[in-house]
Parts: sequence; C-alpha cells; structure tokens
Amino acid sequence: MISPVGRAKELFTSKLGIITDELTEDFEKALDFISSQSLAYCEVRDLWHKNVVKLSQEELERAKRLIRRHNLKVSEIASPIFKYQLPEMPSAHANLSDTFLAADLTDKETEDLLRRVFKLARFFGTSKVRVFSYWRVEEPDKAFPYVRERLAKAAALAAQNNITMLLENEHECNVGTGKELGRMLREINSPHLRGMWDPCNAVRLGEVPYPDGYRQIRGLFLHMHIKDIKKDPATGKLQYVPVGKGVIDLRGQFAALRDDGYDGTMSLETAYSRPDGNKIESTRECLEGLLKVLKSVDASGPR
Repeated sequence: MISPVGRAKELFTSKLGIITDELTEDFEKALDFISSQSLAYCEVRDLWHKNVVKLSQEELERAKRLIRRHNLKVSEIASPIFKYQLPEMPSAHANLSDTFLAADLTDKETEDLLRRVFKLARFFGTSKVRVFSYWRVEEPDKAFPYVRERLAKAAALAAQNNITMLLENEHECNVGTGKELGRMLREINSPHLRGMWDPCNAVRLGEVPYPDGYRQIRGLFLHMHIKDIKKDPATGKLQYVPVGKGVIDLRGQFAALRDDGYDGTMSLETAYSRPDGNKIESTRECLEGLLKVLKSVDASGPR
C-alpha cells in the first residue's frame, strides 16, 4: 500500500495529475502511485517504453482499461507533434536523442500524426492534445512566420475534429517563453490553439516566469506543467530540484491562478532525480513540495 503524501484536498489538487513516465515506464505502477495520492488525472506520453503515438491498438485498449480501473481521467495527450525540424530552417542544435518524443518523426508526417493523435484523444476521453513549435533555431523570430503558418493550419484541422491543441513553451523549441507563447497564440487567435504553460522551461531561456512570463499568457492556457529549477552553486548550471526549492515563485504563480479563476488542469513533471535515481521517490519528493506550496497559498486566502 502506497501512503499518500498529503490530504490532496489543497488548492487545485482536483485539477492535478502526473506525467506517468516521470514515475515509471510501467504504466500500471505509475497509475497505482497517482491514484494512491488521491489525484484526479494522468498525462499520457510514454507507456511501456513507447511514445503513445507508437502504441498498438491492443496496447491502447490495455492502457484505457487500466485508467478506468484506477478511476483516473486523462488530462491531455502529450504528443510529439512539431518537435522535429522545421524544413525551411533546420536547427543545428536539435536534440535528436530525445527518445521520449519519438525523434524519428518528420514534418511530412504531420497531418497523419495530427489525425491519429486527435483520434487517440477521443479514445482516451479528452479533447486536448499537446504540440510544439519545431526545434529552436538561432533566431526564432525568423522562424516565427513558418511556425505560425503550420500551427494555424493544424488549428483549423483541430477545429474540424473538435479538438483543442495546447502549444507548450519548450526551451528547445521556437516558442520557449511566456512572451513567445503569448505572441503566437494571439496572432493565430484560434479557440482550438491554446497554451500549455511551463514556467520552468521559461527559466531556461532567461525569462522570469512569474510575474513576467505569466503576464504574457494570462488567460490563454488550459494546462500547466509543474517542475522546479535552480543554479548549482558549484557549476553555475541550472539543475532540477524538488518543487518549492528552486527559483520559480510558485506561491506567487498559484496565488495568481487562484485569483484569476484558473479552471484548467496541471501535471507534475518531476524532472528532478534523487542521488539514488529512484524516479518514484523523486516524484514523491516533488509532490510533497507542491502540496506544501498549494497548502500555503490556500491558507493565505485571496490577495
């Protein structure tokens, strides 16, 4: 029996889930942990060492049965779409070893991938699909028109399928900060393309996520990834840490979400790894930190 780290009744926990492969590639064990914490959602990305778009129908059916058995909901499908090279402006720094995101995909497959992922979303009972903005180039502003054109076209297809795509600000992609995300969403201006806000990714590009980045995307996102980061004093390099122990003003961020009436979902994306490498215990530490932050914001009341 896995004991819960908290009451799971603090602010926003009814909207909270975990990206399953941050816990383990064993999907059932990941769901065991999530349900044991009285959380409501799971985010589907990699299962059994395969990206969700690569799963067989038999594997998909098995995953759906397990989710139902654990009384969980799928927040969205964390697809790998648009996390590959932009044909007009290939990146010299693409993370081609990104095994989480099926790095062998190319732009030629985009429309087929979109249709497949939209179908997967409906299969898992969600209307939301995560997308990216191609591997980041030296001058993202020059790539912006090409990315905007493709995302607008994809949003039109999403509208036909009653799906909402969520564009994640990913530091390795051309939309990596709150400022960049806000600009893209406003210019495309489609209800079928909203944001997925990741404050930690913004830090990696030098943005202060709250309040600066959040100010740019306030009211424009429907899902959020939660992790934390700070500089290693010995090396000066950024490293992931348990939630609440990094440089992000998460208390300020969650208080603003509360005051703004945020009604979207959110996922813990552990990222941090303990010295012993235990992913489940690393996630437990992060969840403990997150619930502590949420409890403190809840106790403080509206500003």
